[in-house]
Amino acid sequence: MKASEIREMSMEEKKRKMTDLKQELFNLRFQHAIGQLENPGKMKQTKRDIARIATILNESAVKKQKGEE
Repeated sequence: MKASEIREMSMEEKKRKMTDLKQELFNLRFQHAIGQLENPGKMKQTKRDIARIATILNESAVKKQKGEE
């Protein structure tokens, strides 16, 4: 998922996507622990997507705070 795609989402969509990705990461970790994970790179990509969304959410919060001051 690209940062530009995330920025186009509404705040609610970003939060929902973050929740979905965290659940997916949990499931991937579980699959990895029991030896059923076919693509270990998927874990890395999911972690990066979570970090990307968190960064953009933080940027939005900072912009909002600066605009209010």
